[in-house]
Amino acid sequence: MKKILKIALLVVILALFAITLVYLYNKSKEKPVVFQTENPFQTTIVKKTVATGSVIPRKEIEIKPQVSGIVEEVYVEAGKSVKTGDVIAKIRIIPDLVNLNNAEGRLERARIAFEDAKLNYDRQDKLFRQGVIAEKEFQQTEVLWKNARQEVDAAEANLELIREGVNKKSGKVTNTLIRSTINGMILDIPVKTGSSVIETNNFNAGTTIASVADIGDMIFQGKVDETEVGKIKPGMDLLLTVGAIENDTFHATLKYIAPKGVLENGAVQFEIKADVRLKADQFVRAGYSANADIVLQRADNVLAIKESLLQFEKDSAFVEVETAPQQFEKRFIKTGLSDGLNIQVVSGLSLKDKIKIPQNVGGK
Repeated sequence: MKKILKIALLVVILALFAITLVYLYNKSKEKPVVFQTENPFQTTIVKKTVATGSVIPRKEIEIKPQVSGIVEEVYVEAGKSVKTGDVIAKIRIIPDLVNLNNAEGRLERARIAFEDAKLNYDRQDKLFRQGVIAEKEFQQTEVLWKNARQEVDAAEANLELIREGVNKKSGKVTNTLIRSTINGMILDIPVKTGSSVIETNNFNAGTTIASVADIGDMIFQGKVDETEVGKIKPGMDLLLTVGAIENDTFHATLKYIAPKGVLENGAVQFEIKADVRLKADQFVRAGYSANADIVLQRADNVLAIKESLLQFEKDSAFVEVETAPQQFEKRFIKTGLSDGLNIQVVSGLSLKDKIKIPQNVGGK
C-alpha cells in the first residue's frame, strides 16, 4: 500500500513539473505583432499663431477737474451711458488763501479808486453844466469814472470765482461742474463724495474723476512673438476667444503691428492691434482677456495624414504603406502645410493607401 502511494505521489509531481514546463514554454514564445494602419484623408489645414492680450475700448478718456477742491456730489455711477456735456460730478472749491487775500485787496483798492473817481466826476459834471470847463476835459473825467466802475465789477467777479467758482452776474457755473467730453459709458469713478481732487495743470496730471469710453468701438490689443511677427501683416483676419464669454467668438481685422519689440521674460514681443467686429447684440466689457488666432497659411480640402505617422531618413520623410496583409514597404512622400497635428501630402499617397502606425505612436 505504501508503495502505491509513493508511486502516485511521484506521478503527480511529474505531471505538475510537465505542466509547468509547458506553461513556461508557451509564455516564452513571442506573440506575432499586428500593426494597425490608418488611411489618408481629405481636410482643411490651417497654420496659425496665437496672440494673447485683451479687448479694450479704442478711445478711453479720463475726465479731470480744472479746479482743486472737494467732491461735493457725484451724479453718475459706473455702467451708465452719458453724452457729451452731461454733468458727472460737482466740485466745491477750497480757495487758496493767498489768491483769496489778493482778490479781496484788489476789490478794496478798486472801490477806493471808484469812490475817488465818482467824487471827481460829480465835481466836473457840475462845472461842465456851469460852462466852467470844456467838454473834452469833462469826457476824460467821465472815462476815468467808468473805468473805475468797471474795475470794481471785475474785482467782485474775480473774488466770487475764487470763493465759489460761480459768477453770479452771469448766473453760470464756470468749472465746478465736471462734464463728460465724449459720448460713451462710465467705466470707473475712482473718487467719492468728500474726496479731495487736484486740478490738471502743466505740473500735475490732476485727479481722475471718471473714465469714459465708447464700448461699441472695441479693439484687441495683444502681443506676438518675434518668431511669428514676420509672418503677419495688416488686413489679416483674427478669431478672438474671450475667456469670460463661453461658446462665442469674435472676428477682428489686424490694423497695427509695432515697429519695435519689447523684451519680456527673455523673448522679444511685438504689440498688435485689431478692430473687433461686434454684432448688434454682443456686449463686451472693457479689459476682458482674450486670445487671437491669426491665420498664417491655409490649405483647403487637401490630402493629409497625421503628422505622427511620418518617419525620417536624413532629410527625407517617408511612411510605411501596406502592400499585403501585415506586409509594408517604405515610401517617400512630399509634404506641405502642417498645423502641428495633421500634415498635407503633396505627392506619394492616395486615399486608398493604408499607412502603418509606428510602434512608438499610440493607436487610434
